Amino acid sequence: MHTESVTTPFGRRPVTLALVRRQQAVREIPTSKSVDKWKVFRDASAAMELLGLQSSSLAVLDALLSFYPEKELRGDAQLVVFPSNIQLSLRAHSMPGSTLRRHLGALVDTGLIIRKDSANGKRFARKGADGDVESAFGFDISPLLARAEELALLAQEVIATRAEYRKAKEKLTICRRDIRKLITAAIEEGVDGDWQAVEGVYVGLMSGFPRTPSLAEMMETLESMEMLKEEVLNRLEANAKTGNDSINDDQNERHIQNSNPDSTIVFEPSSEKEQGEKSSKAARPREPLKAFPLSVVLKACPQIPDYGPGGAIGNWRDLMSAAVVIRSMLGVSPSAYQEACEVMGPENAAVAMACIFERANLINSAGGYLRDLTRRAEQLEFSLGPMIMALLKANAGGQLKTG
Repeated sequence: MHTESVTTPFGRRPVTLALVRRQQAVREIPTSKSVDKWKVFRDASAAMELLGLQSSSLAVLDALLSFYPEKELRGDAQLVVFPSNIQLSLRAHSMPGSTLRRHLGALVDTGLIIRKDSANGKRFARKGADGDVESAFGFDISPLLARAEELALLAQEVIATRAEYRKAKEKLTICRRDIRKLITAAIEEGVDGDWQAVEGVYVGLMSGFPRTPSLAEMMETLESMEMLKEEVLNRLEANAKTGNDSINDDQNERHIQNSNPDSTIVFEPSSEKEQGEKSSKAARPREPLKAFPLSVVLKACPQIPDYGPGGAIGNWRDLMSAAVVIRSMLGVSPSAYQEACEVMGPENAAVAMACIFERANLINSAGGYLRDLTRRAEQLEFSLGPMIMALLKANAGGQLKTG
């Protein structure tokens, strides 16, 4: 291998343990290893942000690689290039000397190149009698060979993240469009419900949306928007069913009698509640309620964070801990809360407790109210959406509309 020992930088530049480790790592490169230098460069370019590099630093790396005559970086080759700053500057698109030195330092700090300084700091190569280079002083590009697999994985991660970001952005754009048009249609066609409050929630979600969001911010907003869209559709569906109930009740008996003229079976109507329960359970299997995004829950229930660990709520576990505290404060029995957790799921049960706590002064028995919600949830007759929407309107409606 061309690197025989650890060397320290020339002049006032200090040596660091990280530099020592990098030099030791390149000594362990197998002599049989090889990689296309431009493929490694493309991977490093793709992973630029993860490496903490700027495009100008990559321009300098491109220039350095152009001074290496072969296409393949090999473990048994001499991988030190030794251009002068003038030559390097010309190939880096006439980059000023001070800028060139800064980006060379960035490449060294990132561990993509290593300085191999001579005794006087000059860059040169010393050849033997046969004309081959025996030793060279300049910039060692062997870390690119040593880290080829790592850089490839980083590049794949960046590409996958960009694809995920693009898909999330497209889904968010479509979801936003759907919500706006559905709300507009509901208002224009006079559908029952406080659609101004729903629109206020929409405006509130978008008011804090950054101009250039991260993937995490994009996914969080997308989740909130999808939940809001689901709530809008549920309201429209419920309204449509309510509007058709009278027609369906009138037509139901005729439909049963006329669907099979030869039938001699007499259908005796059961209670309205029993019919509703049977049709509901036959139409769809029981599924756990879907929790709203935590950010939306905290906007709807601004009092609950005071009872979280350390007086704050940063995740669902904190909310569930706070729910246990307020359960005891409101006199809800452990069995009632346990049953709610089993039926709704622990996250949704915690949300229900937070909503009850917000309106505790209007509820005579918090335990009885929670048991009623649990029963209705078990019969698929309860959704957290209306509770959340009502609290958002009461607690943050004004802010959301003006935000």
